[in-house]
Amino acid sequence: MGDNINELKDLERELTEMDDQADKSVEAHSGSGKSWIPGLVLIGIGAYFLLNNFTDFRLNNWWALFILIPAFGSLGNFVRAYRQEGRVNGEARGSLIGSLMLFFVASIFLFGWSWASVWPVFLIIAGLGALLAGLLD
Repeated sequence: MGDNINELKDLERELTEMDDQADKSVEAHSGSGKSWIPGLVLIGIGAYFLLNNFTDFRLNNWWALFILIPAFGSLGNFVRAYRQEGRVNGEARGSLIGSLMLFFVASIFLFGWSWASVWPVFLIIAGLGALLAGLLD
């Protein structure tokens, strides 16, 4: 009986080690999930200033660029959730719809669009979320 217990303990140790190695492999492959966001933000800011220097392009509501920070964060959550699950689940869908909403709000401020004209886009984005929920869950 003592041999069986020792065999089970050895098997448990081996399985635990294999599980730890698999977790490390996934972490090494996917990174932190959000490490690309600061780089993307810096590229965007640099592109804006470069465009500003070489053309007459000006953003009157440049402060709306700060809305893009959580939008990219939400997009990063979508990518992480999709990679973990291998499909679009509820968490991924919520992050995607949230990021689309934030991107659109930022676009309204940046381009000076009228809220009265473009509000139906919010219904379209919400409809996409409902459609994804119905198709994928």
